[in-house]
This record gives sequence, structure tokens and C-alpha cells, in this order.
Amino acid sequence: MEFERHCALIVEQAQLLAGHLTTGADLGTPVPSCPGWNVGQLVRHVGGAHREAIVVARTGEAPPEDEFRDPTHWYAGPADRTDTEVHELAGWIVTGARDLAETLRTAGPDVPIAMPVDEPTTRFTARRMAHETVMHRADAALALGVAYELEPEVAADGIDEWMELGALPFHFEVHPWMRELLGPGRTLKYAAPEQSWVVDLTGEVIRWRRSDEPAAVTVRGPITDLLLHLYKRRDDQVEVNGDKDLLEFYRERVSFG
Repeated sequence: MEFERHCALIVEQAQLLAGHLTTGADLGTPVPSCPGWNVGQLVRHVGGAHREAIVVARTGEAPPEDEFRDPTHWYAGPADRTDTEVHELAGWIVTGARDLAETLRTAGPDVPIAMPVDEPTTRFTARRMAHETVMHRADAALALGVAYELEPEVAADGIDEWMELGALPFHFEVHPWMRELLGPGRTLKYAAPEQSWVVDLTGEVIRWRRSDEPAAVTVRGPITDLLLHLYKRRDDQVEVNGDKDLLEFYRERVSFG
């Protein structure tokens, strides 16, 4: 997916998230996939991430203080909120998304930023914020019991990003125990009708590729459900065949978002 599509996706997903709120949502509803958070706190986290990404797009670095990474100080009281508060929060999340998309478009895709990836630029920021919004919208939808749908192209790009981030070499420096994943015959395949991905743990680093080759364990299902499985959001729509212990070991050691 291109930079402009990621910018547009940030707004589209924020609007859908806002729509989940304005259908009678209780902001105090717990979010099982983000333990300790409720829906109001989740939305504050996403909107805060958008606003901090605006600073990144303008300065190349995140602000020194982050009040949204742990949003539990928001909506920590009684669960019931007024309709006015719900609509204000829905408007706030969309406004931040639009401001971020406009800031990214103004900056362009090639502004250097501080991030532990190869040649990091605002292109990375746009993609990361797009999928941050995609996944947290799933959190809200699952918590509120509303339908969650995603275009296959978006889900595939989300899986690509997961694979890229999960294979970054710096993980071994920060978490040396991740090296325990590596070993002979250790391959995992994530197979959707549209595309398959293979994670290769047989070398000295984690590698991945788009491939339908055989693997020690295969996770098969609709492409959006594969994405939700990778992010540990939902497992009931995928089928696992092969070395289930390897799959659980991988999921334990590689976690993101």
C-alpha cells in the first residue's frame, strides 16, 4: 500500500471507530483484548497516538511525555457516560485522525524520523498509525459486540507490517531470550485464500517471506482473522495444523501491539 492510502486509512478507520461509539456504546465497557482498559480509555489511547504522531511528522521525534500510552487515568470512574460525552469523544478521535493525515500529506513520505528501523521516514509513521487504528478499532468492535470487517488489501498489508516489525534485528538486543526461538525445522505458515506467509526461524535471525511452502505448523483462515490471530485478538476463526507447541512458543516470544 502507498503512503497516500495509509493517510486515508487513518481517517477511514477513525470514522468507523467513532461510528462504533455513537450506536449506544457504553464507554465504560471493558476491552478484553486490552486488559485493564475500557472503551473510553481505548479511544483516548488511539487519539493520543494520532496527536503524538503529528509531532513526529513535524519534528522527526516523539514528544518526551506520553500521557496516552497508559490511558487508565481517563474514564476511570462510573461506567455510565452521557450521550454528549460519547459524541464529543467520537468527534475528537476523527478530528485527530484528520489532522494527522493532513500533517503527513504536508510533510510528505520522506521526512526522516527517529525509529529503530532501516531508513525510517514519515512513510513508516503513516503505515504504523493506519494499522494502530485498524487494530484498536477491532478491540472496540469486539468489546462492544459489533461486526468487524476489513478490506483484504488492508489486512494483507497489516500482516506484512507485523512480519517486518517482528523480524527486526534489534529485538535480539533488547530481548536476548527471543533467540531461543531459533532452531532447525522451525517454520510457521499463515495461510489465507488470498496469500500465505512463512516465518522462518531456522537461521541466525527471524526471516519471513510470502510463500505457500510446507511448514512445521500452519495457521489457516480468512485473512482478517489471521491478522487478528497474530495480534492475539481472536483465535476462534482460524485452524491450526502441525506443531502447536511451536506456534504457542512463537506467540509467547513475539508480541506487538
